[in-house]
Amino acid sequence: MKFIYPSIIAFLISSSLVFANDKIGKNDKEFGLEVSPTTSAMTIDGVINLDEWGKSVIISDFIQQIPKEGLPATEKTEVRLKYDQDFLYVAATLYTKTPGDYVISSLKRDFNFDQNDAFAIIIGPYDDGNNGFMFAVSPFNIQMEGLVNSGDRVSSVWDNKWFSEVKRYEDRWEVEMAIPFKTLRYTEGSEYWKVNFIRNDRKNFEQTSWVPVPLNQRIGSLAFTGYLNWDKPLKKPGSNIALIPYAATSASKDYQAGEPINGGYAAGLDAKIAITPSLNLDLTFNPDFSTVEVDQQQTNLNRFELFFPERRQFFLENADLFGDYGFRSIRPFFSRRIGIATDSLGRSSNNRILYGARLNGNISDDLRVGLLNMQTATEDAVGYPGQNYTVATVQQKVFSRSNIAAIFVNRQTTGQVGDSNPIADYNRVLGLDYNLASKDNKWTGKFFYHQSFSPQKTGDTKAHASYLDYNSKRWKLQWNHEYVGDSYNAETGFVPRRSYWRFEPNIVYRHVVDNDKIFQQTFQIRYDMYADRDFSLKTDETISFVYRLYFKNTSTIQYRIFNEYVYLFNSFDPTRSGGERLAAGTDYSYLRTGITYTSDRRKLFNYSATTYYGGFFNGTRAFVNTNLNYRFQPYGNISMFAEYNKIELPEPYSSGNLWLVGPRAEISFTDKLFLSTFVQYNSQINNVNINTRFQWRFKPVSDFFVVYTDNYHPESLQIKNRALILKLTYWINV
Repeated sequence: MKFIYPSIIAFLISSSLVFANDKIGKNDKEFGLEVSPTTSAMTIDGVINLDEWGKSVIISDFIQQIPKEGLPATEKTEVRLKYDQDFLYVAATLYTKTPGDYVISSLKRDFNFDQNDAFAIIIGPYDDGNNGFMFAVSPFNIQMEGLVNSGDRVSSVWDNKWFSEVKRYEDRWEVEMAIPFKTLRYTEGSEYWKVNFIRNDRKNFEQTSWVPVPLNQRIGSLAFTGYLNWDKPLKKPGSNIALIPYAATSASKDYQAGEPINGGYAAGLDAKIAITPSLNLDLTFNPDFSTVEVDQQQTNLNRFELFFPERRQFFLENADLFGDYGFRSIRPFFSRRIGIATDSLGRSSNNRILYGARLNGNISDDLRVGLLNMQTATEDAVGYPGQNYTVATVQQKVFSRSNIAAIFVNRQTTGQVGDSNPIADYNRVLGLDYNLASKDNKWTGKFFYHQSFSPQKTGDTKAHASYLDYNSKRWKLQWNHEYVGDSYNAETGFVPRRSYWRFEPNIVYRHVVDNDKIFQQTFQIRYDMYADRDFSLKTDETISFVYRLYFKNTSTIQYRIFNEYVYLFNSFDPTRSGGERLAAGTDYSYLRTGITYTSDRRKLFNYSATTYYGGFFNGTRAFVNTNLNYRFQPYGNISMFAEYNKIELPEPYSSGNLWLVGPRAEISFTDKLFLSTFVQYNSQINNVNINTRFQWRFKPVSDFFVVYTDNYHPESLQIKNRALILKLTYWINV
């Protein structure tokens, strides 16, 4: 119990700091903006007509965040706002006196804002300082919309309808945007929203904003916003229901099993229903995820399960309400567990989802709720019964930007396979989290306690942890502790490791350089230690030093040296090749060092390279990783990812030369036609995968997909299996 004391002390200190920071009133409107209603119909054509926009307030005088914090922007930006009963209208003029082409990655929607010339509006409709929206446009009128959560994290996987047009001139580009109130989520009766306007100027290596954002913070943070003041309280925007039906057909063949071509078709429906302007109900019936982008494979030299992020659209909107409880490696809920069946030999296959519902959003500015229920089918072929998954969450704001949150996760067996089911009838997790965020975002953190419940499961079924982060312009100080009991069992979560304590302090010092070439350098010392549950045995320890140098041309250099200690509580083959295993109860200590270089990412051809060398268990490991990228803007890019691990262990243990190679081509023929091909060779699993996806966005959020997938034996290029999928989705506003 004595090891919980540092977490309690950290919690009390951070809470007192939150109180201190919260004495500033929430209605402080130093950056206040009065938005006026339109007096005539607005035309969205990229031409800022002063007859339409002339009486609106002009917002300018943007301030640099990068590279020279607090100084005026090199290029001038002007922003205007209007609204009517259906839309919020935004117009911006972005001057470009600096010669050179725009930096544009492609014509594909949902571009990376940091890697493109772009303008964006950040909106915080709730007064919690944590949740909101981002709408961005590039000089080629490519759109990116994202959900802002946890104050400064932007998830661009959210997809919705809005409108924009751009005109480019020799000395500027102009953009007009129309954002439907139905697209947004807000509290009825709102009198003001939080707002900021940001610009990424890649030619000048500048990020600027209307409300200044400190250099050590993310520029999209809702902790640094002005106020958009409505002339009257906002009303409910009217009925808001969208139906998204799909139809798909597929053909596949398993060449290894010698089976004939297996064809089929499917149809299903998603629905989005706005219960209130801030609370949404999502429904899905017989969903199909065949067009989801393929995961980038990883070489697994770890003793534990690898993490792959969720990519299925249904689970992604407001995903933080369900998936951000706990830590990355102690997640009580991980949506990728839904839709996976495991047979008696431990092999995984798809488990059909029959239907699902998700209620998510705000009851008020201070209270968010989430309720998810999914039902899967019984898979007789692999002997896996149907399952019902329920997740309920609630998040109550406290102080200025912090919140207390609770989660309940339940997996319940609903089907029957033969005389008995291969898995327990149920598994449940109940958890409480406190998420800390001070008004100025210098202090952030998380403290949680979770308990699991399973039939016939005895032992220590709890998990708890604390994380505290202090982030100033010069210093970043972090503290982390974790504890997972030996019987903590979150079956619908992601917990690759159990029965341990972990302590992880971290210190980073930043030095901003007033130099024409160098922007910043940082020095980092990190200590990471695992011990067994009784704290009687140290099982892992890493001590590392990292130096990073950031240049104003966007290139970086990183040097790292670290010492590792590992105690094996189970036998382990470091190459995962099926060879002789290192014995349980043995321990190893070794030193490694390496360097990473990333070139100027604004150039059409850019690259990064990493190399490490040093000890690895009872042998050595050489590691090389390269990323080559050529951008033929604005139509796309060609890239090559390659990773090589040379592991040398003494006899009788297996050495290995492990390759992971992934050429990728992404082509945007227009802003509606896209083609991507991703080839992955993984020597560790002895496979070559080819995934090609054609997408035609014939209307907003309505698509036709063609997806082709092959898997081969790398030595002979003999086909393992092959599949072709055609899918049509259509967005219908009711």
